[in-house]
Amino acid sequence: MKIALVCMAAGSSSRFGGRPKQFAIVGPKGETLIEYSMNQALKAGFDKIIFIVSEKTNDGLKKIFGQNYKGTQIFYVFQKFDEKIRDKPWGTTDALCSAKSLIDCPFIVCNTDDVYGEEAFTLLRDHLNDKKSEATISYDLLRTLPPTGEVNRGIFKLNTDRTVSSITENFGVSRANIESRGLRPDSQTNVNLFALHPETIELLSQILQNFKKEHIEDRKIECLLPTDLSSLIKSGRIKMHCYKTKEKWSGVTYPEDEKIVREDIRNFTSI
Repeated sequence: MKIALVCMAAGSSSRFGGRPKQFAIVGPKGETLIEYSMNQALKAGFDKIIFIVSEKTNDGLKKIFGQNYKGTQIFYVFQKFDEKIRDKPWGTTDALCSAKSLIDCPFIVCNTDDVYGEEAFTLLRDHLNDKKSEATISYDLLRTLPPTGEVNRGIFKLNTDRTVSSITENFGVSRANIESRGLRPDSQTNVNLFALHPETIELLSQILQNFKKEHIEDRKIECLLPTDLSSLIKSGRIKMHCYKTKEKWSGVTYPEDEKIVREDIRNFTSI
């Protein structure tokens, strides 16, 4: 079965002065964050990679990956938005739907400023090969939080068979406020890593169209992929299994996280 890897790589961070985080040098051989993450992912085997890009990331990605990277064909698609009426793109659901015309097979969607571990991609690829349902990977919340500062995290509610019953987006989560937010260190957490089918893109496109109509005058509101997938799960339109990996997630949110990710990767490669 053909399976694609869809990589959300359009974002840049104000915390980095508008510099795309995924180009931080973190690998033991001088690899960028996105290069190290893609090298992990490709070990699971994909028929094509689709990068969702912006003006700030397109040239840098093409310089690293070109049109064919280690035998895998690469496609680039822009996440566009009207700067006259918007301060930023419409969010992660919009990013994914930007690539709809190129998605003609089951696929895994991921962030490009995260290191998920090789096992995560293998688990999801095996799921798509064997099952018709959607799938995701969970990590313990504490393992996904930086030492300082606040981040946004999607928290899973799981049934006894580890199917997902809901995903709730939590904003401004930190190590200091886990308990006050009604969460636990081992709350099962997702960081935008999903195995999906093309039919789900059609459902998400409908949600996105309605969202844009409802919020046409809001210049900053975003349509978030975990929230929209949760809506589809609750309505019974999709089913999603959640796998837990033994590997550690690592990612860059703040500039000081670059050093932490370098240390994490050094530990990964020394095991």
